[in-house]
Amino acid sequence: MENTQDLKQTRLADAWAELQAYANDGNPLQANAYRLAFADPEFLLRRETRGIRFQLEMLKPDMEQISQGIENTIVVFGSARFPAPEEAAQALKQARDAGDAQALALAERHVRNARYYDQARLFARLVAAYSKPRPTQDQLFICTGGGPGIMEAANRGAHEMGAPTVGLNIALPHEQSSNPYVTPSLSFKFHYFALRKMHFMMRAKALVAFPGGFGTLDELFEVITLVQTGKAKPVPIILFGSDYWKRLLNFDVLIEEGAISPDDLKLFQYVDDPQVAWDAIKTFYQL
Repeated sequence: MENTQDLKQTRLADAWAELQAYANDGNPLQANAYRLAFADPEFLLRRETRGIRFQLEMLKPDMEQISQGIENTIVVFGSARFPAPEEAAQALKQARDAGDAQALALAERHVRNARYYDQARLFARLVAAYSKPRPTQDQLFICTGGGPGIMEAANRGAHEMGAPTVGLNIALPHEQSSNPYVTPSLSFKFHYFALRKMHFMMRAKALVAFPGGFGTLDELFEVITLVQTGKAKPVPIILFGSDYWKRLLNFDVLIEEGAISPDDLKLFQYVDDPQVAWDAIKTFYQL
């Protein structure tokens, strides 16, 4: 017979996912009155306990990173849809063999964008190579959203250099898991985007935004706004891939319309080379 008060029962470890799926199917969550409150996942998933969940999602990753000496991070954003070059090349070969024009056009685009994967990987290797011989408190650790694409590339580069690497994953309606290059003890899963964003900024000493979509833009403008308004200390904000970003964003329109000042363009810089990106960060902090 199951002991509902046993804090070591394995069902608690996966309770959130199980119960969320249960609730999504339209089934009511029934709390057990006799359970200890903090051992009652049905109770903790109630609307009224949302504030407690906020606190827990803030506290757990913070405590774990403190315990492992993660004080300073370089956050790397970018598309989850840009594959590794080897994957892109394989997809291109398959599309050519199949003679599928639509698949071929997609594969050619993947091959073109896969260069950003390589560049993110190399950038992370540069950061890790600098940090590895230094005391923990002086090291800079790569931190990403923990997913595929550019995030995987950055985590992979640091991992290949033997450096710990952080992943702040998010629970989404479609299946998602952390990429294999995130250090397991530094692989965190969030439910709330807001808390995840706070964790990105809490330790960030620089932001490097590779080409990406809505998620990348969301995080990029969040950081720019925080720095612009003085809510966060100035940090290097680097837009990697000048052609992509200049085609996507016409900041001159904002200046012409008086929505931002010309000096606001100094909050970020464009780069096209991993070494140049790393040099910009080193110059900013006089490393």
